[in-house]
Amino acid sequence: MLNYLKEHRFHYKQKCSASKIFAVAAYFLGLIASGCSQQTAINAAANSDSSSNTLTTKTTEKNNVIRLGYQKGGIIPIARQRGELERQLATQNIKVEWSGPFDRCATLLSSLNGNRADIGGCGDIPTISGIAAGQPLCIGSVQRPSPDSLSSAILVRGDSPIRKPADLIGKKVAVNQGGAGEYLLLKVLEKENIPKEKVQRVYLSPNDAAPALYQGSVDAWAVWEPYISIAQLEHKARRITTTHPAPTYGIMVVRGDAAKENPVAVKAALTALSEDGDWLNQHTNAASDFLVKELKVSDTVAKQVTKNRGPESYVFANTKDIANLQKTADWLLEQKIIPQRVDVATAVCPLGTTAAR
Repeated sequence: MLNYLKEHRFHYKQKCSASKIFAVAAYFLGLIASGCSQQTAINAAANSDSSSNTLTTKTTEKNNVIRLGYQKGGIIPIARQRGELERQLATQNIKVEWSGPFDRCATLLSSLNGNRADIGGCGDIPTISGIAAGQPLCIGSVQRPSPDSLSSAILVRGDSPIRKPADLIGKKVAVNQGGAGEYLLLKVLEKENIPKEKVQRVYLSPNDAAPALYQGSVDAWAVWEPYISIAQLEHKARRITTTHPAPTYGIMVVRGDAAKENPVAVKAALTALSEDGDWLNQHTNAASDFLVKELKVSDTVAKQVTKNRGPESYVFANTKDIANLQKTADWLLEQKIIPQRVDVATAVCPLGTTAAR
């Protein structure tokens, strides 16, 4: 009996020891598993935070860059030379990048459409034409027309017998298709009661139109500054029009997605450009000096360009501006220059400038 008890006591101790061992092992395994789970959760959270921070940083970096596209002779390249715009936006943690120069609005609008620039300066005609063609663009700010501006003209060669718009009947006139040149020609013909079919429009870019005029391939050229002053003073071209029968707006055009995704930087850049314009209006000699450096022209040409263009004053569009631009858009549709109607009010960038209207 004593041996039986001893034997069973031994087995009991073995069972008890084994149970305790398994219990203790399970306990520690639980702690390890728990620790691993907690560490995994911590690591996952850390990785999530890191990814979130990376995305936030990338978004912030993207939203802190504004790309300005420019043509020769406009306010944007002058602002680039002056440097004040970059300094001003840097105080708001906005980096400026430059794209250009472009020879005309069509190529500048293509760069906006292709996401190679965010803002660019153009006329109202090519801007409306671009929007009508389905390009994702919007109107950022406007320069109101000046009836006495000499910044547009129909030019002929110095020895040409053409003296007045009526003399264009049966002649070839170089214009940029759907742009300011074509608009000017059609408005002049309309004012003079000349059927537009009696004047042949030849669609050329400014870089092609200039030699075409000088070499006699076309009889006249409807164009704008700085090409006017260069043609007059360096190639003896002559105006047959003085003022525009329907003065046009200047437009700071904005890539649609930039206005939606980066409205703070876009609005800051437009405001800074307006301030550059105000400064240049008070320092016309400095404006001419900038043109000399940018266009590589004589001081005489630069001074005439500055004088002909008049004040550079960009503002956010109000209801009157929108109504005026709508009339232009509707006229372009009537003339079949654009394929569909443009609702100008909805084409204004959503930058929170409604109160200014």
